[in-house]
Amino acid sequence: MTRPVTRIDDTFARLRAANRKAFVAYVMAGDPDYDTSLRIVLGLPAAGVDIIELGLPFTDPMADGPTIQLAGQRALAAGQTLDRTLDIARALRATGDQTPIVLMGYYNPISSRGVPLFLEQAREAGIDGLIVVDLPPEEDAELCLPAQAAGLNFIRLATPTTDDRRLPKVLQNTSGFVYYVSITGITGSAAAQATDVGPEVARIKSQTDLPVIVGFGIRTPETARDIASVADGAVVGSAIVSEIAQGRSPEEVLAFVRSLAEGAHAA
Repeated sequence: MTRPVTRIDDTFARLRAANRKAFVAYVMAGDPDYDTSLRIVLGLPAAGVDIIELGLPFTDPMADGPTIQLAGQRALAAGQTLDRTLDIARALRATGDQTPIVLMGYYNPISSRGVPLFLEQAREAGIDGLIVVDLPPEEDAELCLPAQAAGLNFIRLATPTTDDRRLPKVLQNTSGFVYYVSITGITGSAAAQATDVGPEVARIKSQTDLPVIVGFGIRTPETARDIASVADGAVVGSAIVSEIAQGRSPEEVLAFVRSLAEGAHAA
């Protein structure tokens, strides 16, 4: 199947042409409330973010550490829903901005909506890709293949425990980019080390032409630079969410995001 070119594909092509690494920022939709979250998301492109990961809050986020779990709880308590999360994407698209948006979360809210309706609404809202952490490759018929048929990228995670026997299965129907989880364990639990990450990125890239973006354990501009230097880019989530949790204003959060983006882009 020939996949349509997405905004994610276009972004990486543009970055490659400029010999530039990607900076990807994760925020939980609706954290700490809808209006604040919207202001932050709308400011991310100008802060240097190349791809936005928009977290879909869920009641049982088993792969996330305490920082992201609490963000989801705050968002849910403030009334965040799947519909309001798609509204944030629509609001960004209404400005004319074409920064790719990847919706990241768990399968339950999508399954509850119904896959065909969800995919229709996600595309209409301007979502470009999905990361659904609790759907392994063995379940590709559930969402991965329908999503790609609908023109959305389906991005898979590889980890330090994804060995050479498992890796081809993980890569099989992945598109957009590969998200390499730099550490074992939950989000926000340790610091990433470029010396550990570099060989793993090379191993993955030997089996795919897709960009490899590294996340987990990146909290400073310096680490973002170091990690991006051995990959196609860096993802920061927990460190940004921590700023929001501390009650920083959207302007302060975006200033922190800008410093991280400058770090990754300096690689």
